[in-house]
Amino acid sequence: MRIKPREQILSVWRSLLTACYQDDDWVWGGRNGSNSISDAEQLLCLLYPATEIDGFGLERPDEIADDIRAVLSPLGDSGLRIGERVVWLLEQYIERHTEGEAGTPDELPIFAAGSYLASSDGREPTADQRGLDVVDSYSMSLTLCLAALKFLRGFRGPVAELAVGRRTRLAVEVLPRIEALDARVNVRLTAAMVGLIRSFVVNTVSPKSEAGLAMLSMLNQTGGPTESVVHAVQQRLDRVRIRLRNDATLSQVEGVDLDSEDMLFECGWSWAIVRKAAAIDFVDMAIADQTGYAIARPYLHFTVVALDGINDLTSTRTRELDLLNGQQRRLAEALQLRWDLAQRYWAAVARFGSGRWPLEDIPWRTSDGEESDYFSLVVSAVLMQDLLNREANDDDLDRAATIFDELARRGRIIRRFTEDDPARIMHTPGVSLRLLGSEELDGPLLLWTVSDYATVLLKRTLQAARLSGTVETRDQLMALAQATMDHLDLRAFRAGPATGLWDDPSRIFGTAENPLPSWYLTERVVECMVTAARMYREPPLRSPTSVTRAMELLMEAEHLLNREMLELSEADVSAGRTALVLAEQRLERARELIDERPGTAVSLASQALLELDELSYARFDATRSV
Repeated sequence: MRIKPREQILSVWRSLLTACYQDDDWVWGGRNGSNSISDAEQLLCLLYPATEIDGFGLERPDEIADDIRAVLSPLGDSGLRIGERVVWLLEQYIERHTEGEAGTPDELPIFAAGSYLASSDGREPTADQRGLDVVDSYSMSLTLCLAALKFLRGFRGPVAELAVGRRTRLAVEVLPRIEALDARVNVRLTAAMVGLIRSFVVNTVSPKSEAGLAMLSMLNQTGGPTESVVHAVQQRLDRVRIRLRNDATLSQVEGVDLDSEDMLFECGWSWAIVRKAAAIDFVDMAIADQTGYAIARPYLHFTVVALDGINDLTSTRTRELDLLNGQQRRLAEALQLRWDLAQRYWAAVARFGSGRWPLEDIPWRTSDGEESDYFSLVVSAVLMQDLLNREANDDDLDRAATIFDELARRGRIIRRFTEDDPARIMHTPGVSLRLLGSEELDGPLLLWTVSDYATVLLKRTLQAARLSGTVETRDQLMALAQATMDHLDLRAFRAGPATGLWDDPSRIFGTAENPLPSWYLTERVVECMVTAARMYREPPLRSPTSVTRAMELLMEAEHLLNREMLELSEADVSAGRTALVLAEQRLERARELIDERPGTAVSLASQALLELDELSYARFDATRSV
């Protein structure tokens, strides 16, 4: 199906309000209950498009588009009332996931994963385990808080204008709520940034250890001598290693040996704050020196989740709006450094060597020896994020397109499922990640389940299409994106309270249907729509052949136009002059567009040529009939 971001996002908003806004109250929780992550995902289904896509904004009451106002009409009959309801929702979220009195040192943002955590042995997780944070908590809160601040800072101005002279009672009431909420959102944002910094880890291993051998099994695609491969890896990653050792010192974990050049290393995010992670002394919050339990080894899934959250933090829009205070800017610099190093590391590892990429050797094997097509997809996601921020050449994107196509086949996105198909588990219930270290809280080893294979594939395919410089590769990627959207469309609810939301896997996989919406998957579908909207905002791909063809047609048409002008008297006011003026306008427009939209220029020049030929033929016909 064609990807139509505006239509599909408005459909999600309509379904969101139908499912959640009942009798002037908001229903929190979904398939996996209510927790700090699920509730943030629920809100981001509304706020993320509203703050990331031009034309979807809700912060200026008088400028809300008519179709958006109609969809959001259950929230209120005016733009001001709709904005007030958004403030009310954010107040509820902050209140539900904060302990202590607002505005005091006792105010404590809560990032508990709660009902998203599962046991590995059937025992019920303990209360302390349910209260554990995970990197998803920090990353999702980071994105939510930034979206909230963008909305609140934009909404404050129009509300303040309406509050002057008490022209609007609602504005007078809302203005102090905006100020108070802004402060509380900032507290949560700071805490989320601290949590992400303290969850970053560097893991060094001996090439002869089990972890080292697992890493080399992916890196050594040519079967070369181990010593040569280790040396080549060290050379390729030398700048990353030096910067990790010298620059990424904030909240560093003990026992990391980046001085020994005969050691392999990996970097990224563990599942939560790492055990023995150093405190951050310039932040006066409990999370700055909170005890960590996560093993000091990066997880691919949590690394991508952290990178996505930090990407929102470092975006041009965030910088232009100047959302961060001094302390947050210092934390943001530390996060941007880790963001850059993690992307450089995994992009280099994915493409290491001169022959076949390790990433092309599907499935990816992690340093703990586990293998999964999902891990290959996640490494591809990091690679695409890195290419978005640097120069991407056509060879990289052509090879990435082949990898995405293979992953779509292996994930049965573009192939039918068979009976007892092992690919089913990647979609439902999902890939289970062991949260090593969680068992230290006197409970079972906890599992984190990820079931976003299709949305990760769609989002990264769209990003690759946005970067592609060749018509064939972009067409291949867009065809794959549309096929993935077909797959996701089949998983949207068609009936019941969650109609239009996700996820109903029974329609593809034949599993038992749960009528409640999954905010986990629905929010990720919305992210894909935002990614598609960004791609459509870019100029269309320029084909060199189209540019040449447009120039050829333009030269011919301008020559014929000039010849027709020679035959035209200045006193002539006939339809012929009107046609020549129109042809001239078309050619001027074609010349303006020839570099950016050569296909349109070809069309305009062709139309002008037809009009000029009609004039020429009419004159010839008139001469012949005399």
